[in-house]
Amino acid sequence: MKNTAPIYITLLLAICFLSACTSKQAPTQLSGSNVTGLDGMIVDGNGTQNWGLEPRSSDGAMTIDKYGEFTKVPGVLPSVYFGFDSSSVAAAERVKLQTAADYLKQNPKDHILVEGYCDWYGTSEYNLALGDRRAGSASDYLGTLGIASQRIEKLSKGSLEALSNLSKSESGVDRRVDLIVLQK
Repeated sequence: MKNTAPIYITLLLAICFLSACTSKQAPTQLSGSNVTGLDGMIVDGNGTQNWGLEPRSSDGAMTIDKYGEFTKVPGVLPSVYFGFDSSSVAAAERVKLQTAADYLKQNPKDHILVEGYCDWYGTSEYNLALGDRRAGSASDYLGTLGIASQRIEKLSKGSLEALSNLSKSESGVDRRVDLIVLQK
């Protein structure tokens, strides 16, 4: 009897474990709908659905450059570059943020979109967080220069648009914050 106790305990644990793995729950149906998880949306496949996406030109560029109620005007202000794995604004790059603050002071109706980017090193999640920290650093610095936070929008693109397989020095072009003017 003494030698059979471990066998009975092993069999009992195996039965408990296997019985827990066999039950499956059916998908929950939405209020009276025959479709699960689509909130009643049925796609007929004829291509007439309006998904709210912005149209693109034949070369893939956006034809409508909007950000909420604003129109994006890129290229007016210079990009601010960061060191590898850093979200601190270097002293040499602060003059670019001063230029942006001066522009916003001269154009009180304009706002600014601060887009944070990263190189391809690191995970997507880490790079999105780093891009957010970079956008936050630039935004905070603009705040110290007298720009109201209501005029600053922040967005992290992380490494979504980064050039892959570049060396760390070549990837410096992706470690940046783009300053995009927003006009109503």
